[in-house]
Amino acid sequence: MAVKPRTDLKPNTFEFENEPLVSPSGFREYDARWLFPDQINLVGVRDLGLGLGTLIHELGVRPAISVGHDFRSYSLSIKNALIVGLMAAGCEVYDIGLALSPVAYFSQFALDVPCVAMVTASHNENGWTGVKMGAERPLTFGPELMTRLKDIVLAGAGKERAGGRYHAVDGMARTYIEDLISKLKLKHPLKVVAACGNGTAGAFAPKVLEGIGATVIPLDCELDYTFPRYNPNPEDMEMLHALAHQVRESGADVGLGFDGDGDRCGVVDNEGEEIFADKVGVMLARDLSARFPDAQFVVDVKSTGLYLTDPVLIANGAKTDYWKTGHSYIKRRSHELGALVGFEKSGHYFFNAPLGRGYDDGLVSALAVCEMLDRNPGKKMSDLRRDLQQTWGSPTMSPYCADEAKYDVVDRMVAYFEDQKAKGGKLIGQNIRDLVTVNGVRVVLEDGTWGLVRASSNKPGLVVVVESPTSEANMRGIFKEIDTLLSAQPEVGEYDQKI
Repeated sequence: MAVKPRTDLKPNTFEFENEPLVSPSGFREYDARWLFPDQINLVGVRDLGLGLGTLIHELGVRPAISVGHDFRSYSLSIKNALIVGLMAAGCEVYDIGLALSPVAYFSQFALDVPCVAMVTASHNENGWTGVKMGAERPLTFGPELMTRLKDIVLAGAGKERAGGRYHAVDGMARTYIEDLISKLKLKHPLKVVAACGNGTAGAFAPKVLEGIGATVIPLDCELDYTFPRYNPNPEDMEMLHALAHQVRESGADVGLGFDGDGDRCGVVDNEGEEIFADKVGVMLARDLSARFPDAQFVVDVKSTGLYLTDPVLIANGAKTDYWKTGHSYIKRRSHELGALVGFEKSGHYFFNAPLGRGYDDGLVSALAVCEMLDRNPGKKMSDLRRDLQQTWGSPTMSPYCADEAKYDVVDRMVAYFEDQKAKGGKLIGQNIRDLVTVNGVRVVLEDGTWGLVRASSNKPGLVVVVESPTSEANMRGIFKEIDTLLSAQPEVGEYDQKI
């Protein structure tokens, strides 16, 4: 029987080995993430599994669930504890072993299983763990279901049921790789650097890219859960710089970088130029909208404004909807609108039929980039980049802000900019043309320069992104204005990186 978890347990104590530790802050908007073992222990993970199984029964979904884990030193133990809880809740568990998040999503279709739980902290640093969950393929939980799960677990309201079963699934990784390889065979030579940051994708990406006929130069593809060089995060400039260096050294046509659980892909062109994922999305949207007239796309509020102003997309009749940042939000919105693809600046891409099954998969994204190059043999990736209107944009920057404070800080920013717009206030000497408040606040100025402030959904911090279609000076100017406002908030700390 479940009991209410505690928040004050310390490792290396009798109580820690027998009672559940679950920090409420680990329940995020669309997945769960904790520092292990400081914020959750294995008993707490077991009770999380019991709570998830209870929620699955509450939803009236067949209680069959595919479960996988990423390559961290503690992920297997966490997965096993989660499985114990799921079985106690009466769930039939299909254990697919070491996997990428998209392998877990794929297994829902391959095994005809309605539910999924993937043990991963994605690109978060070592020490973090988490679970991505879903009960309606290809979708994952959003805020409503995450809140319900939190309520069940923290109240100790998980219910034990008979009927739990365990199946060890052999060869799901192989089945997934074969499925991807069957979808594309390159017609022209293509040399690709595959960078995996020693994360789980190293066991998958080189095999898939070689399988479609590419010449692959592996970079940090040996699995090593200490992540000795850098965190496997294709938004991290350290990883992108390493990828760019290898592309220039090898004369590759493109560099592709994958995050820790393989659901995102970062791109470097043949000249070693690092291309942010939202710009790659514009390239892919151009290519796809030429093949699928009047295509609908969904992008997150961190993404470039080119989706609305690009002349090729306009000529092709493409329509774009800006929506909340977060893999669950963009996935669900793309599903609701019947979008061909959903794009996030972070590198999560969601290809729907006939291109994909609707979930985020960094290798499906990588194959889309390879296919785009293969269909344009006279053009390099750098040519496709130069074809876009130039804009000056920042990476995703994240100043520290505690989980308990970050939403209040963002509310203050929304209120401030709404007040400024109402009374005709200016930023960098320009009027505020528009405010997008679907997810934090995106402030758009007269010349199209914009800046975004929102709360991070998966770690204690804010998210800041800026872009200008007119000049680097305006891009830096709007960042300075936003940074000055944030620096005046006592809850806001140091940035992970700055322009």
